[in-house]
Amino acid sequence: MFMVLAQQGLLRTVVLVLILVTFCVYLSLLMFFFTYGFLWMKALLAGAHVGILEILAMRFRGVRPSVIVESRIMATKAGLPIQTVQLETHYLAQGNVPNVVRALIAASRAGIPLTFDEACAIDLAGRDVLAEVQRRMQPKVQDWLEKISEDSTQ
Repeated sequence: MFMVLAQQGLLRTVVLVLILVTFCVYLSLLMFFFTYGFLWMKALLAGAHVGILEILAMRFRGVRPSVIVESRIMATKAGLPIQTVQLETHYLAQGNVPNVVRALIAASRAGIPLTFDEACAIDLAGRDVLAEVQRRMQPKVQDWLEKISEDSTQ
């Protein structure tokens, strides 16, 4: 009789441990999904595919995945062919990734030839690449305004 009670106690302990382990695994998966899953889903729905394993690898490399994914989404929506690896490399070089992407978008819209490498070089030199692009756009805007004023006076 004592053996049966001891076995039942052992069985209860084993079941309790299994339930606890299952709960911990479930909680870990849930935390993983909330941390990286939403970011992955956001990129996927925006058409800027970034793999879930890539996002996890970014974290291990010391890169903030949200910065890279948001910048990749901006670039993709603007039609710029920038790869995730390029953005990560610039981030790891202590560059301002969102500012570089915004500058590339502005340059593209203004018809100013600017490559990703050139934008990164300007950024890493300590200058504000977006301000540089806006400075290059200034003569074009002035020419456009002069053309409009000439057309309106005629």
